[in-house]
Amino acid sequence: MAGYLLPDRLITSLDEHLASDVGGLGVARAQELGPAGTIEEVLRSGLRGRGGGGFPTGRKWAGVAGQDEDRRYLVCNGAEGEPGTFKDRAILRANPYQVVEGMMIAAFAIGAAEAFICLKDTFQREIQAVTRAIQELQGAGIGEHCTVTVVAGPDEYLFGEEKAMLEVIEGNPPLPRWFAPHEHGVFATSPQLGWESTAGRHDIARPGANPTLVNNVETLANVPHILARGADWFRSRGTAESPGTIVATVVGDVVAPDVGEVELGTPLRKVIDAVGSGLHHGRSIKAVFSGVANAVLSADGLDAPLSYEGLAGVGSGMGSAGFIVYDDTTCMVEVAYLYSRFLSIESCGQCPPCKIGSSAITGHLERLETGVGDDSDLAGIARWLTRVTDGNRCYLAIEEQVVVSSILRTFPAEFAEHVEQGPCPRRRTLPIPKLIDLTDGVATYDETFWRKRPDWTYDPA
Repeated sequence: MAGYLLPDRLITSLDEHLASDVGGLGVARAQELGPAGTIEEVLRSGLRGRGGGGFPTGRKWAGVAGQDEDRRYLVCNGAEGEPGTFKDRAILRANPYQVVEGMMIAAFAIGAAEAFICLKDTFQREIQAVTRAIQELQGAGIGEHCTVTVVAGPDEYLFGEEKAMLEVIEGNPPLPRWFAPHEHGVFATSPQLGWESTAGRHDIARPGANPTLVNNVETLANVPHILARGADWFRSRGTAESPGTIVATVVGDVVAPDVGEVELGTPLRKVIDAVGSGLHHGRSIKAVFSGVANAVLSADGLDAPLSYEGLAGVGSGMGSAGFIVYDDTTCMVEVAYLYSRFLSIESCGQCPPCKIGSSAITGHLERLETGVGDDSDLAGIARWLTRVTDGNRCYLAIEEQVVVSSILRTFPAEFAEHVEQGPCPRRRTLPIPKLIDLTDGVATYDETFWRKRPDWTYDPA
């Protein structure tokens, strides 16, 4: 499916970008409006963050720009690694110039000293595309005063967590820090102790909090279109609370997994059919997950509008619009085990209840799924679900709590069946839907993840 973020053909040169009805015009319009006017236009558009949180983008920009600090930074988050999600890589492949132009506009609006775009080192195609876009735009005099650095980081899921991303920019492992980026940004000094968190930035005259704006690739890709065409144009699609379009990924038990741009407010059932080509003949939808950050949706929630308020209204959430579809042949105990294992492995271990609790929950689920579990495993899961979030410094433990508990509530009979009857009658091999590639209706999943250990090393092949 094509739209303004995913055009009919790939934009692979600056000339092609400038030949569009938006290329270069967003930056020019921002310079006409000035920083405050630019923020006001984005605020008026109603654009919400497309990385999962859905926070109003204009309010986020205004919050960073309004802080009384000498230095501010901008970070573009392109380190997507949540299961079922491929939209940022699809956008960077379709037109990296719109993303870089959006970064330049945002950096101008908040007065950023420097901008960073963070991608996983394995995203070589996207790194090459965005590097070319930066060089060509600045070579043409567009945003030439904005220093943009491409950061290639590790494959860990937590690299995509904004506080951990700042650590990677500073040369550290992706371990989330305590304070949010707008409170404790890139190259900031410790608010308690006064020592620098990283060496080698002595060009900073007066180190301080360095408030940092972190926006997702898709969020920033929308910005030049809004500036060039106006907030009213953007609001002409979508809903009042969720204006515009969104780039959705649909994978799992569908005919042709794909990425497509759809209008917000479209019923989820139609999105699954339009983007993923529906289910195979004779099958029906049993469950849909929007990544691993929100509660499961059963078949009776499929007519919910694809919007932040629509999916919240049926007890789930938008996430990053990466939808994993399971049909009626699926064992939901196995799905719970699959997602719990993913989260337990990717937990960094800084918060012991998260690492220990998610690992314990995973162990109980594995016992149930393999037919050796009993009521004590259900009790163990319930006990840890109340404690796994204790002291959490990022959202991962909450994801464990929300996803596993929602599967238990929605499909209790399947858990009882495993306790009473032993081995699963619906057992099938399910991949972890962590996408390496998604091209021409074929999803390539990361099979090496099964060898990943809790300390982020790998068993030998």
